[in-house]
Amino acid sequence: MQRHFSAPSATSVTGYQLLFHTYGGAIPSGKRPPPPPPQSINSGATPTLLPEALLWTYIVQLSAAIRAVHTAGLACRVIDPTKILVDRRSRLRINCVGVVDVINADTTVVNGTHNSSSTPPAGPGSAAVATWQQEDLLCLGKVVLALACNSVIAIQREFIQQSTELVAGNYSEDIKNLVLYLLVAPSRNRKSVNDIMPMIGARFYTQLDSAFIQNDILHDELSKEVQNARLFRMLVKLGTINERPEYRMDPSWSENGDRYLIKLLRDYLFHQVTPGGQPWMDMSHVVHSLNRLDAGSPERICLVSRDEQNILLVSYAELKHCLENCFRELQSMDKVT
Repeated sequence: MQRHFSAPSATSVTGYQLLFHTYGGAIPSGKRPPPPPPQSINSGATPTLLPEALLWTYIVQLSAAIRAVHTAGLACRVIDPTKILVDRRSRLRINCVGVVDVINADTTVVNGTHNSSSTPPAGPGSAAVATWQQEDLLCLGKVVLALACNSVIAIQREFIQQSTELVAGNYSEDIKNLVLYLLVAPSRNRKSVNDIMPMIGARFYTQLDSAFIQNDILHDELSKEVQNARLFRMLVKLGTINERPEYRMDPSWSENGDRYLIKLLRDYLFHQVTPGGQPWMDMSHVVHSLNRLDAGSPERICLVSRDEQNILLVSYAELKHCLENCFRELQSMDKVT
């Protein structure tokens, strides 16, 4: 980076979150914006508010993220509507976490010596971090208020009172208490993100249920992909063995021995016809047969040549053995070459 700037510089590199967008005043559920211009609190028109269930979903996710950071003895310092990313599944991300710490990194050590005029470094557990954690909770209150009013203008100082009244008139007592708790400065004891858990209450189990259901769906889809991968490997082996007249310069290579059985198997899987001579297209037959071939089932099938002069009764286990032998033979010749 020093080649492009006159002074030593740093750049932050983050992962790309597909289909996430920045909160820009309105978060439509289940749709990707265009983000409309923020609705003004004092425009006289009642803004379109988010459903309370969706609002609690956002609160649980944001508070969980802040809790993870605070538990590590750190602070987010970027809890702001412009740093909240949301996708079509109502999944939130906090963007730019740690960037402020990098920009304001401790400079008390210069050229190996300690600069006594500098302030002490702000490490985990320090008074500075504790203050920043309190600021995180205050910013969380503003974000929740902006979400509840569906407008970033709601968190401007001159509209705070009007915004809280809008929340009190349209949402439950728990939402109102949570917002007021986060926005009001603590009198004695420091606030903790754990303090808002009683306000979330049993709604946490709703979010936990949703997470488990989503996990089950992903697990089922992944299981399907694992099964697809097994069948794909079998198809690759069949495809590389069949119809290779150039192998060893022998045009009849695929017509002899184990290769002939593999050729008949290919016809059994894909080239069967109905009694009327029409192509027989049955996906379940192909999947069923490939699964038994992969498992090496002792079940026997009848393979018939195209001229119907040869009929062979062979098991899937024997066919799998032939398939593996032929594939290994091709692999060994490829290494020799």
